[in-house]
Amino acid sequence: MTKFVGLIGYRLKHSISPIFQQAAFDYLGLDIRYEVWETAKDELPGVVEGIRDPSKLGANVTIPHKEAVLPLLDDVHNDASRIGAVNTIVNRGGKLIGYNTDASGFMKALREDGGFSPRNKRAVLLGAGGVARAVGFALEDVGVKSLVILNRTQSRGEALAWDLKVSHTEVVALSWKDGNTLTALGECDLLVNCTSVGMKDSASEGKSPLGIGLIPKRALVYDVVYNPIETPLLAAAKKAGARTLGGLPMLVYQGAASFELWTGKSAPIDMMMRVAKRALAK
Repeated sequence: MTKFVGLIGYRLKHSISPIFQQAAFDYLGLDIRYEVWETAKDELPGVVEGIRDPSKLGANVTIPHKEAVLPLLDDVHNDASRIGAVNTIVNRGGKLIGYNTDASGFMKALREDGGFSPRNKRAVLLGAGGVARAVGFALEDVGVKSLVILNRTQSRGEALAWDLKVSHTEVVALSWKDGNTLTALGECDLLVNCTSVGMKDSASEGKSPLGIGLIPKRALVYDVVYNPIETPLLAAAKKAGARTLGGLPMLVYQGAASFELWTGKSAPIDMMMRVAKRALAK
């Protein structure tokens, strides 16, 4: 019997997850179909409940539902519970379990594709949503020296900073108007955009969360947005002379980890990466 996996989010036109995930299922000869389940906020409980069907292996969860999905699940893996965000749901005999593969995907890409070790470094995060939560906890776990959170709504940034203050990492949330913001940007070793600003087919397509004058030349600028493959932020960072890392490796690595949770088989990561790159090149 054909099994199904879906992508839950709203809006999903930009996503290439269905392309490289389906290619991986086909490559291993698995009778699994990866579908797009575009889901508005009020539809989320019904869509999640439908994953209990025996024909469904689970789902990926993306913007804006990574945090809202938690109370709809039967159990949440320790890492996802601590982070407070889920990007992967697995159906185990009708019981829905939530996982977070964003954190491991982010760190694998940072180290292997960015050639960057964050230990004892200064990091700035743009955003305070589900992805920022995963990135923040991942960086804290490996011992960053300091973490500054810049978010449009400062109260949300402060809430994330509070959750992260469980180790020796110096964590602070700043507003864009705070006089310390320029200092934090200028002194950071790693700048990570965890917002959707600049994403293809979004309201902010073609925009950058930072002007070129605010981009630290000495830092690695990491944009988790993967479509387009060179975002406006990455283009500005290159002009500023900074090193850059796009979001495609993180997308594929987190997707590969999800694949393994659904199937119990090793993901063909190299093939998934090739297919994803081709999809973005079109």
